[in-house]
Amino acid sequence: MSETDKNDLTKTYKDIGPYLGLGTQLAATMVLMFFLGRWLDEKLELTPILTISFALFGGFAGIYNFIKAVLNLNKKNNEKNT
Repeated sequence: MSETDKNDLTKTYKDIGPYLGLGTQLAATMVLMFFLGRWLDEKLELTPILTISFALFGGFAGIYNFIKAVLNLNKKNNEKNT
């Protein structure tokens, strides 16, 4: 592998690095909220009201954070390239 290829690969990793954790963050938010709702349902004996509510809230919150992070990263990249 030549030095130019190594530099291109390094640049590629720097460009995609901030995006790599977004999917995990989205999934973690949804799963954590689901299990929190399930735990509260068991404690308060409201099954499945809180499980469904918290799962939906987790989904919306995760998607909101995902979109917000992508827009901020794209804005930074556009400012950097201009």
